[in-house]
Amino acid sequence: MTLCDLREYTQSRVEIKGFQKFLWEHNWAKRAVFGLSRRLLGLYRIYLEKILHKPKSSHMVLDRELPGGLLKLSIIRGVGIKERELMKKPVVAIANSWSELNPGHRHLRELAAAVKEGILMAGGLAFEFDVPAACDSLGNGNEGMHYILAQRDLIADLIETHVRSQWFDAMVTLSSCDKINPAMLMAAARLDIPTICFPGGFGVWGIRFAAGEKPSIDQADYSKWEDKRETFHLSSCGACEVMGTANTMQCLMEALGMAPFGSAAVPAYHSLKIIKAREAGERIVDMIKENLTPAKIMTRKALENAVVADLAIGGSTNSCLHIPALATMLGLEVKLDLFNQFNKKVPTILAIAPSGPYGMLDLFKSGGMPVVLKILEPFLHLDALTVSGKTLGEELSKVKGAGDEVIRPLTNPFHAEGGTVVLFGNLAPAGAVVKQSAVAKEMLTFEGEALVTDGEDEAIRALTSGALKAGMVLVIRYEGPKGAPGMPELLTVTTMLEALGMHRVALITDGRFSGATRGPCIGHIAPEAYAGGPLAAVRNGDRIAIDIPGRKLEIRLSETEIKNRLAGFKPKEKPAVGYMKRYRAMVRGADEGAVLD
Repeated sequence: MTLCDLREYTQSRVEIKGFQKFLWEHNWAKRAVFGLSRRLLGLYRIYLEKILHKPKSSHMVLDRELPGGLLKLSIIRGVGIKERELMKKPVVAIANSWSELNPGHRHLRELAAAVKEGILMAGGLAFEFDVPAACDSLGNGNEGMHYILAQRDLIADLIETHVRSQWFDAMVTLSSCDKINPAMLMAAARLDIPTICFPGGFGVWGIRFAAGEKPSIDQADYSKWEDKRETFHLSSCGACEVMGTANTMQCLMEALGMAPFGSAAVPAYHSLKIIKAREAGERIVDMIKENLTPAKIMTRKALENAVVADLAIGGSTNSCLHIPALATMLGLEVKLDLFNQFNKKVPTILAIAPSGPYGMLDLFKSGGMPVVLKILEPFLHLDALTVSGKTLGEELSKVKGAGDEVIRPLTNPFHAEGGTVVLFGNLAPAGAVVKQSAVAKEMLTFEGEALVTDGEDEAIRALTSGALKAGMVLVIRYEGPKGAPGMPELLTVTTMLEALGMHRVALITDGRFSGATRGPCIGHIAPEAYAGGPLAAVRNGDRIAIDIPGRKLEIRLSETEIKNRLAGFKPKEKPAVGYMKRYRAMVRGADEGAVLD
């Protein structure tokens, strides 16, 4: 800087200070200048939103000459971002569910780094934050399971409130496991800013590395205990290798159009997962420019595509909670009978455990969800948009392959009907759910005497005491959304039934099951016992009839007898404190997705 420049600069600073002093001493002048600045800011806002594509983060740089604006900029400066960068670049949130304790989410920090690289390469700014990522398995059979489903809505709340309060322009979510995947979709629906839901992928069971491995991950195909153990022993990061809720919802993210095409059935540890994560980061910046938001992608057509895909892959029964819940977030409605409308015509074309011998790794080797969706084209809305900006039909036009032994063609499915069935009847007026693809043919229709238990603990005692005999129906009630509270999954009970070799019994409950459950296990009975549903009227020895092909679940009692038994009904109150007390007060029934009011 020359002496002249320095003199000029000093003089300008003196003049500015003089003008500031003048404004400070004359209110009318302050008002005039502020009024003009507000009009200029209005034009500047349009420039930020339309030209620089900062529809939300423009609030961070507007009013930067005023005290509030200066404070925002000084805070951002504190994390190492220059004012010029913030003024020019869109701001993207990375909602990461990374956790050291959950193997399904242990690797997500590395994927988040790849997403950030993509965002930066495309000219955006990326800021990562974490949300909880509970592992269902650690909660099974104890108090922890009551909190698992409840965390779905809590995670969605956390993401919604944080993203709204911090003015992000777009979002990329990272998740792998059961309730976290639908939570990400629900948050995306509420926020309706450009969003990509990136699936974290699956891990592999230890049996993949065992000597003399068979082409099966199903424990029923192995006789030695050491081999059986390896069929549920994770040997890598990623979600459990079965078609449980975790992999079901990852696959449905792709069917909904919210995940990058071909990303769902990629192993968590595979290099392709990192490549696709980086591409997702690049793509999200373009989605801001295109104003491509979840409401334009997750339409009624997309939800129906998800139902079709769920039925065809033999998906978890928990999708009957998550798809209706997601629809509610979108201002739409998906009733349980929609599953029955499709399951008569959509066949099951996968046989991934617990519905068959194969694992997610086999699905990946056979082409993943693109091949599945290609085969399902006759049942899909091909004009539904995806995060790529292309329609599902345009994406599928590039897919080759008509199926193999793992992904069967429509002419040779594993089952003629879809995997999930909804039963109705005098025991389940609002519906009950079963995974028929995991039920032996001889058990599709069944009738037996009821053995009634009021909760999982009582059911376990009944099993260990030998009270449950072949030909009986085990009833577990007060495990619904309000009754438990939290609608825990009853994997401990179903695992015990399997271990005890009790294949000639059925199980019905207002609780829910893991996607890894097999056999005639019927859950989600609505209304639940706590709400005074017919399940509360069942007594030991009552005859219960299950007819999966006929979509029926009934108790051999007259309507009058059921009403008489429920006269003066008072629910059994299980203890609930803190968050679960509030959850019980606000949660809806399972038939409505167990969402919070």
